[in-house]
Amino acid sequence: MGIKIEGPDVSRRQTLIGGGVIGLSMMMTPAFGVSRELSEQENLKMTTFTTSDGAEIFYKDWGRGQPIVFSHGWPLSGDAWDAQMLFFGQNGFRVIAHDRRGHGRSSQVWDNNNMDRYADDLAELIERLELRDVILIGHSTGGGEVTHYVGRHGNDRVAKVVLVGAVPPLMLKTADNPDGTPLEVFDGIRQGTAYNRSQFFKDLTIPFYGFNREGVEINEGLRESFWLQGLAGGIKGQYDSIREFSEVDYTDDLKAIKRPTLIVHGGDDQIVPIKASAHRAAEIVADATLKIYPQGSHGLAQLQAEEFNKDVLAFIRG
Repeated sequence: MGIKIEGPDVSRRQTLIGGGVIGLSMMMTPAFGVSRELSEQENLKMTTFTTSDGAEIFYKDWGRGQPIVFSHGWPLSGDAWDAQMLFFGQNGFRVIAHDRRGHGRSSQVWDNNNMDRYADDLAELIERLELRDVILIGHSTGGGEVTHYVGRHGNDRVAKVVLVGAVPPLMLKTADNPDGTPLEVFDGIRQGTAYNRSQFFKDLTIPFYGFNREGVEINEGLRESFWLQGLAGGIKGQYDSIREFSEVDYTDDLKAIKRPTLIVHGGDDQIVPIKASAHRAAEIVADATLKIYPQGSHGLAQLQAEEFNKDVLAFIRG
C-alpha cells in the first residue's frame, strides 16, 4: 500500500435530472447474461440481527440456492458487492451481504471493533440463518474476516473460500515480513481518517481503483459510491479497523482453511501489494488456486466485474 494518494483535478459533478434520467434508463441494457430472473416470490429482504454483545448488524439476504456470504472491505459496506449480489442471485444462489459493525448501516459501537468480534459476528449471522455448505467471499479486510472466521469457528459450515485483494497473511512490514507495508503508511491512514475523513476517502479512490494509471478512465460514479459508503460508517469503528487490517497476523488462520480456496488479486493492487499477501497466502493455504489479474487494481471486483464474476462462478461450480 505504498499509498500515494494523488487526486486529479476533477471536473464538477454533472447531475442528471428529470427526463434525462428517464431517457437514460430506457436506453440501458442488462449488464449480465441472466440465467434466470428473480421472481417476486424469491427471498428478497434487508434486515438486522442483534449480536451476542448487543450490536445491530445489517444484512441483505436475497435469492435461493447454495448460500454465498460476502464480506466487504474497508471502509465500505455490503453495497460494494452489488454487481456480485445481482449476478449470483440471478444464477441460482442465495446471496447474503452484511455491513461490518461500525460500517454502513450496522451499529456504530465504541468498543469491540476488532477482528475477533468481526469473525464472531459473521459466525452468528451464519448460525442465525442456519447456513451450511457456504461459499465465503471476502475482499481486503473482509478477506481477513473470512479467514479469521475459519480460524475461530472451523470449516464445518464452509464449502469453499474466495479471497479477493485480501490482507492475509500480514500487511505490516516486520523483520519476518520484509515485503510488507511500513507502519508509517498506516499511521497516515489513521491521520486521514481521524481529521479529514471525507476528503481522505475521496482521494483514496484514486489508487484504490488504479485511476492514477495511464490510460485508465476515471469512473466518477464509482468514486462517489465509495465515498458515500465510507461516510455512512462510523469514524470510531473505521479508525479501530485500521489496526485490524494492518497489524493482525492471519498466518494460523490461513493454515486452518481446509476447503478449496480461490485467491484473486490484482497485479497492480496499490492498496494491498500482491507480494506480501496473495503470493504468500497461496503458499500457506493447503488447497489454494491463485488467479492474478495482471493490470487489476484493488477494486477489480467492481472494475472487472464481468470477468471476475465468471471466474468465481467457474470456481464454485468446478
